Amino acid sequence: MTDASIQITVLIPLYNEEESLPELSAWIERVMAEHGYSYEVIFVDDGSKDRSWEVILGLSEANDRIKGLKFVRNYGKTAALQTGFQAAMGDVIITMDADLQDSPDEIPELYRMVQEDGLDLVSGWKKKRFDPISKTLPTKLFNAVTRKISGVTLHDFNCGLKAYRREVVQHITIYGEMHRYIPVIAKWNGFAKIGEKVVQHRPRKYGTTKFGLERFIFGFLDLLSIAFVNKFGRRPMHLFGSLGTLMFFLGSVIACWLIGSKIYKIYVSQEVYRNVTENPLFFLALVAMIVGTQLFLAGFLGELFVKQSVTKVDDYVVSQRAG
Repeated sequence: MTDASIQITVLIPLYNEEESLPELSAWIERVMAEHGYSYEVIFVDDGSKDRSWEVILGLSEANDRIKGLKFVRNYGKTAALQTGFQAAMGDVIITMDADLQDSPDEIPELYRMVQEDGLDLVSGWKKKRFDPISKTLPTKLFNAVTRKISGVTLHDFNCGLKAYRREVVQHITIYGEMHRYIPVIAKWNGFAKIGEKVVQHRPRKYGTTKFGLERFIFGFLDLLSIAFVNKFGRRPMHLFGSLGTLMFFLGSVIACWLIGSKIYKIYVSQEVYRNVTENPLFFLALVAMIVGTQLFLAGFLGELFVKQSVTKVDDYVVSQRAG
């Protein structure tokens, strides 16, 4: 089987999931055989401390369609997905979690929606969840805020079960903890044909979740970062220059008013008037002018960086490969 003939890449990031991998692998193989798909499975071991990598090596030896990548340490799910995207050879890339909470039976319909319906991306929606309310309630709030800010009308941004046209993952870059915002990044990069499918959510069979409530805090900060970079990443002067000019102008107006008032009081009204520096408004004006100048300079420096096309992409070290 050549790389050009691969229809589907199943990309699975994982961390300490040795118990679930054989069952998940067999399930995927069964679904692919039933539908006659040409495929590959890429397991990205995000620095697991258990026997996950040994299990992946065994699966790869038994089935040459199964490949593996192992990080030297735990980089996070975003890094695992980004590295997997770069290695994927399928026409459609389907991502899922390794904990068996995502069902491989969803693969055929996800593939069909991308190939036949012409969608760039299909996101799963775990409409019925088996998580405690301490997890589902923050998730609903998180999704509502993301919809409002991004304009992407999905119900479940954090669902790991998604399908992508290959061109989508080739033209986006994710970093930090931005994996949950791939639909947002895809849309803002021109891939606006985004669909949604209700998918089955299964109870966790092995182990425990690797994510805590802090992911919602970090996730919100990442959303603000994405929104800022998308709108002003190529034109930082539009934001910093505008704010800087406005603050400098306001500071200047206040300072001129204070000086003008003093001159009027002394030379026209013949009144005793305290020093300008004794007025609290003077210091407010001074701060506004200084901050405005700094913001303007920040925008100017940002423009220089953009013009020089200075980009920095983290390199994720892969220590071993399988398949």
